[in-house]
Amino acid sequence: MSESFHYNYSAERQSEIDAIRKKYLPQDEQESKLAELRKLDASVGTRALIASMALGIVAALVFGVGMCCFLVWSQFVLGALLCVVGIIGMLVAPWLYRRLVEKRKAEIAPEILRLTEELSQ
Repeated sequence: MSESFHYNYSAERQSEIDAIRKKYLPQDEQESKLAELRKLDASVGTRALIASMALGIVAALVFGVGMCCFLVWSQFVLGALLCVVGIIGMLVAPWLYRRLVEKRKAEIAPEILRLTEELSQ
């Protein structure tokens, strides 16, 4: 009778199992506060990025339409006007991003400071 023992261990598989198991374990208070802190910190630039990217994309499209008016349709005044509006919009987009980030930081600073104080002790 030939009985043999075979054991296969995969570190990658075990780490995946541990990661899934960890999601379903109850979190202690420190971990939930840390997760909240991370979420707040990540949310600072999200709205600002979306708004500034939208403005930049729309401004680039307006600039492109202005170039078409100027070069293809021979409407020089309208084309020049649209190009200037597009350039201004593209120049304002980074400023808008910085302004919105500063505003959001000021809004959530008390909560961030409270959470960091609780987690530090």
